[in-house]
Amino acid sequence: MAKKKHEEHENHERWLVSYADFITLLFAFFVVMYSVSSVNEGKYRTVSDSIKAALNPVNSTPTSRLPFTIGDAKPKMVTPDITSANEPVIRRMREIMRRMHPVTKLEMPDIKVIETGNGAIIISLPESILFSSGEARVKPDALPFLKALAEVLIEMDRHIRILGHTDNVPIRTAQFPSNWELSAERAVMVVRIFSELYGVPITHLSATGFADAKPIATNDTPAGRSKNRRVEIVVLEMTDHDNPGESGQSTDGPPA
Repeated sequence: MAKKKHEEHENHERWLVSYADFITLLFAFFVVMYSVSSVNEGKYRTVSDSIKAALNPVNSTPTSRLPFTIGDAKPKMVTPDITSANEPVIRRMREIMRRMHPVTKLEMPDIKVIETGNGAIIISLPESILFSSGEARVKPDALPFLKALAEVLIEMDRHIRILGHTDNVPIRTAQFPSNWELSAERAVMVVRIFSELYGVPITHLSATGFADAKPIATNDTPAGRSKNRRVEIVVLEMTDHDNPGESGQSTDGPPA
């Protein structure tokens, strides 16, 4: 007599195996996603920090406040931002101008003393104080003022740039074929007076002529042209003895 086969019991918990595999895969997926997001966040922070550093540099050089403008725009006179290092110097220069006024024919209110954002000091002298129109010989009345100023410059022991500027009215003489020669010769003349007459070290001095390339006022009016005809004495923050491009008497002119 044949044995009766027992019916196989159906396993109702088989789905747990598939469910466990699904949970494992799902867990692995979230681990991978979290890792990727962490990497991206790190890259984002790196890029973000780089952009912030570029836009807001900690040791950035302050923008120069030289009163230069190109074209017909009217510049605004900069209120001196005097640092503790330059304050005594600027006060002495102003005292010199006050003291010189009664004994000279100079119009001292026309002289401006400005401190730039990078620590330099600019003494702006109108043409009428130093020179006659179209000439590069310094007026005798200006020599006492330049002598007093030279004494302060010697004490400061800093590099000094003498910058000559003109208006845009052409000049054509045997001595000055153009405003380039006139502005450069005027700057050189002031350098020679400082060094040869009053003892400012020649290694501290340089001369540059800009002609009418850097106006501070419009050239369309007599008053504006008068402001543009000037000599600027720029006292730099530090002396530079080793740079051959800075020492000695140098003049700039138009490209050859």
